[in-house]
Amino acid sequence: MTAAPHDLWRPSSGCDEGCLPAAGEVPTVSAARRVLRLVAAAGMLLAGAGLVVLLPVLPAPERRAAVRGWARGTARAFGVRLVIRGRLPRRRALLVANHVSWLDVLAVLAVAPSRMVAKREIRSWPVVGLLAAAAGTVFVDRSRPRALPATVRRVADALRAGRSVAVFPEGTTWCAGNRAADCRPGGGFRPATFQAAIDTGSPVVPLRLVHRCAATGSATTAGAFLGADTLLRSVARVIAARELVVTVTVAAALHPARDADRRLLARAAESAVHLLPPAGAAARARLRPLSAMTTAAPVSSPVAGRELDLAA
Repeated sequence: MTAAPHDLWRPSSGCDEGCLPAAGEVPTVSAARRVLRLVAAAGMLLAGAGLVVLLPVLPAPERRAAVRGWARGTARAFGVRLVIRGRLPRRRALLVANHVSWLDVLAVLAVAPSRMVAKREIRSWPVVGLLAAAAGTVFVDRSRPRALPATVRRVADALRAGRSVAVFPEGTTWCAGNRAADCRPGGGFRPATFQAAIDTGSPVVPLRLVHRCAATGSATTAGAFLGADTLLRSVARVIAARELVVTVTVAAALHPARDADRRLLARAAESAVHLLPPAGAAARARLRPLSAMTTAAPVSSPVAGRELDLAA
């Protein structure tokens, strides 16, 4: 049966309750530590409200530093440790990542304070929505497919202005194959926003985000935000989890030619994300570099540069 256009525009991963950890599966912290984390997180949200006023008047370098500091501080308040592997290019870029949770936004902003592409619903979230709007987030109305070309133009305009833009091209969150046996590792990368990189001659930088529990040494969906799950329940799991780590691995940039096919570019970026080794010892393995963006060969790039542990 052919999917309706509405279904194609609003993707569903199939990840739901069965992909979330069972009770007692993830080590947790004490009730007192949960309260402290909740208070700290509330404080960072209040600080974010202050940033809403300051961001529009700050010079670009200070604005980026403020957003980066807020993202790192907020993750730390929730008890999440961020680990960054690799180095971003200094120039503007389209950053593309897999998507598991609302924590991914903090992780990406901690790596690169960029303009985000997000669903329109986030604009109504308390404090976070205001901060996202002040930071220049490009909101997508997924109920209006005809608005997609205008969204791509806005992404291209931001890239031309020298701003990096971050997008989760899977279109929704996935459990990354960590729980249910019948779940795919992730969704396909939708190609529309890749056209903005082609039109502006901007590199595409794939990012792989992996959530794991350091206490058990294995991947976890404790911080995931999936299907019919509510934001409050997801936040409660994050606050309760012990030694939750989100690792961002930066792959080498893809440099599309002016006549590149956005679908092939999306497939190459998707391959770079999903073929990168997971966080852990295997993450240090070297893979073949992706030399040119002229084919759709699903090969990934070596992780360049450094590892930075933003300890909680």
